[in-house]
Amino acid sequence: MQSCSLSGVEQLVMWTSLTTNKPILWGHSYFSLLVFSYLTLSGICMSLICAGAESNRSIPDIAGLEWASFIELEAPSFTLNRSLIAGPDTSPRSPMPAFTTSPAAWSCGLQNFNTAALAKRASKLRNGTSCVVHIPDYQDLMMGTRNYHLDVEFEDGVTWIARIRQPNTTPLPVRNYMIKSEAATLGFLEKTEVPAPRVFDYRLDGPDNPVGVGYIFMDKLPGVPLRWDLASKKQRRKVLDQLADIYIELGRHPFKGLGSLDIPGSDHIGRFAKELTFDLPPCQSWREYCTRYILHVLGLIERSEIYTQRPVDAFLIHRFLLDLVSRMAELTGGWDERFPFYLKHADEKMDHILVDEEYNITGVIDWESAFTAPAFVAFNTPMGILPVKDFYDGVDTFGEHEDGFLDILRSKGGQAFSNVGRHGRLLHRFLFCIGFDIVKYRVDFETLFQGLREGVGADEESDWDEWQVDALLRYRDKEMV
Repeated sequence: MQSCSLSGVEQLVMWTSLTTNKPILWGHSYFSLLVFSYLTLSGICMSLICAGAESNRSIPDIAGLEWASFIELEAPSFTLNRSLIAGPDTSPRSPMPAFTTSPAAWSCGLQNFNTAALAKRASKLRNGTSCVVHIPDYQDLMMGTRNYHLDVEFEDGVTWIARIRQPNTTPLPVRNYMIKSEAATLGFLEKTEVPAPRVFDYRLDGPDNPVGVGYIFMDKLPGVPLRWDLASKKQRRKVLDQLADIYIELGRHPFKGLGSLDIPGSDHIGRFAKELTFDLPPCQSWREYCTRYILHVLGLIERSEIYTQRPVDAFLIHRFLLDLVSRMAELTGGWDERFPFYLKHADEKMDHILVDEEYNITGVIDWESAFTAPAFVAFNTPMGILPVKDFYDGVDTFGEHEDGFLDILRSKGGQAFSNVGRHGRLLHRFLFCIGFDIVKYRVDFETLFQGLREGVGADEESDWDEWQVDALLRYRDKEMV
């Protein structure tokens, strides 16, 4: 048998198997079952792989194997509303294709999307003014990862956008809740000075919807999505100055709950309008939210609904993050405050900002999944202005745009914004690690996770393999939730 190179976790697994001649069960916890599965699969895979392996081949990631099919687990404390998710969906399904579709699928899908009904509804809303719904070629389709955008052009020159949720991106109840929440959020923004689209109508996906899919009619705002990477230093400074004004305006409208707006025409805060956090009820503090969020992810891992390729690593990571909640609260402060909360955009890559040729902000779009949060979260530096490499490499020194934005915000906003951004990168890293795609972006995660541990002073001397071994031992007796 030729020698094979083992990672730290694999060495621990093999050592345990060899020294005991049987898998060791540490108590009756979920982790015991995990390690038992890990040991069993390790023995099988080592026998099969090492016997015929070439000397330069590495052992595959054992945690990537499917083990959940032979483990029976108890349900966690925080679970998805399975009556909503798993129940029969009797509404008519429009086969409009998803983001990864082909041109042929897009053309086929349009045959079952009732554009005439959409145009009729738009015309009625404008007292019979006729309109045309422009269906672009696939190559010209304005499409993000979850929505289509179709121009609705009226004969008097007014143009709306029909924002249509892709029907197969999320379960029907989640999809409809997100449409309703976005409509409520945009309705709230109409009462502010934030330049956001006005909502004229929305319909949920269901059997009584003649269009066949849920949609929102909204203004088509002037301008183009900001390209931060192409803007000059002067242009960036101009955008940040205006963005600070938008933050300050949002700071004039506090909320009493932590969640998402969910009733158009009301300031009511309901559950979070995001796929991964859909089942979380409104929270009373940031500590409660982060704790519930991580417990919820652990529950999804336990039921093999997420992280099926690396369940052991995912469990260890999120169990560690759960332990970090108190440390993060101690470092950043404000995690236990129950008021006030402020509206936060959920996807601040900077392309959610529309600008004209002079870099005047003409609109802020894509408000789906927006939620309320304490000031140190809501007004943190947007992710889009952070140096990407430094962020993932664990560098904590602020870049010039972060410092510049915070200086503008504090000078304009005064005392209310004095503590915003002090631990901005640390907070971003902590939130990024929750639910991170550790399979597709494994290397990025390991450096990001290292930066987080260094920032909080926890296991900062260990590399990834060393941390895995330590975490396996640390959490061997821990229940999933």
